[in-house]
Amino acid sequence: MKRTRQRVVVGNEDPQTSQKSKKQKPCLYGSVFGASDLHSSADWGRLPHHVILRIFQFLPLVDRARASSVCRRWNETFHIPDLWRRFEFELNQPATSYLKSTHPDLIQQIIKRHADHLQYVSFKVDSSTESAEAACDILSQLVNCSIKTLGLISTAKPSFMNVSKAHFASALTVVFVNSKSLSSIKIEDTPLDDPSLKVLVANNSDTLKLLKMSSCPHVSPAGILCVADQCHGLKELALNYYILSDELLLALSSEKHVDLEHLRIDVVSENPGQVEFHTIKKQSWDALVKHSPKVNIVMYFFLYEEEFDAFFREETPVTHLYFGRAVSKAMLGRIGLNCPRLIELVVCANGLQPLDDELIRIAERCKNLTAMGLGECEVTCRGFIEFVKMCGCRLTQLSIMEEVLIPDNDYSLDRLHLEVSKHLGRMWFPDMMPTW
Repeated sequence: MKRTRQRVVVGNEDPQTSQKSKKQKPCLYGSVFGASDLHSSADWGRLPHHVILRIFQFLPLVDRARASSVCRRWNETFHIPDLWRRFEFELNQPATSYLKSTHPDLIQQIIKRHADHLQYVSFKVDSSTESAEAACDILSQLVNCSIKTLGLISTAKPSFMNVSKAHFASALTVVFVNSKSLSSIKIEDTPLDDPSLKVLVANNSDTLKLLKMSSCPHVSPAGILCVADQCHGLKELALNYYILSDELLLALSSEKHVDLEHLRIDVVSENPGQVEFHTIKKQSWDALVKHSPKVNIVMYFFLYEEEFDAFFREETPVTHLYFGRAVSKAMLGRIGLNCPRLIELVVCANGLQPLDDELIRIAERCKNLTAMGLGECEVTCRGFIEFVKMCGCRLTQLSIMEEVLIPDNDYSLDRLHLEVSKHLGRMWFPDMMPTW
């Protein structure tokens, strides 16, 4: 069979060196086939179609592109729609390596031949504005898309936040209008705004199930309320606390909504004392849990100690709590009193006051607690063992730094791990601080 070779330029390869490199091509496929297989095969072009497709599904993109130059059939396989339903655009500056950034030639091939095949798409960009703008340019060209999942991921801030709001909104509008079947969207740390959300809802309200949009300062409570009012199939929502409101929780609790499965709330303050946080009424929380009794309410706190005043003064149905900065004894005491649904608690730092009483209260009141993590805190060995004894085998995750535990007259650190292991029903040791 006469073969017609087609060429795909990859990375910085010089087209003029093509003829010189052909003699070395078998090494490109050595990771997939053994050397003996390469020589014993009568004709690579005669492999059954389903076998070629299976090979391509296992190959990384760079190897897949190189393999497409073997023969006409392999090049045709390279462009089969099934191979282009899922794609991650990696955009870095400068785009000098195919392995580090999606090659511009490949991007144009995708836009030209596979825009209508893309269904699960993400953009991973570095901190440069140029990369974020390139992502917006690609989005603007996906006019024939039928995307179901869209993710915009910045490996380092600010990236998308430096793109003009008009440029970003225009690019998203193309996808929101043309897809009409979006079910999952992650667009955190972006200049998303209320008009863009209205376009999203107008075209995808029947299919949207997951929306993650934390750190989107141009979105108002009214914008997210519009989503809650019209996207009745919404199952997972992630947002900043400033967008959370009693009206939003009540909208998510209406009869026309499916049960919400996950609500993630980021409570963030960059400058101490600059933000006053509002309080959500107990009745609003109660309405949400009554409508969605299995909902996981996850809260990430990055506040300064004096900013916690608005939280947990009444019963709050939070299930997962993460404190990224120091939190006071008084605040942890409130958690023990007012968070009966708590499943997981992680405290990054507290200070130099032992937390024995607070942990014991949490063990008493939080009957669903299964995971605990303590960083720069202090608790006596006796108090910690009492906490573990009360929680028992339901503590499936227990990550405590050795520096947290204070030896006392009853327990040394050596005896501690044996006693804790006994109550957990498995071998347990405190975490050690790395020495490097």
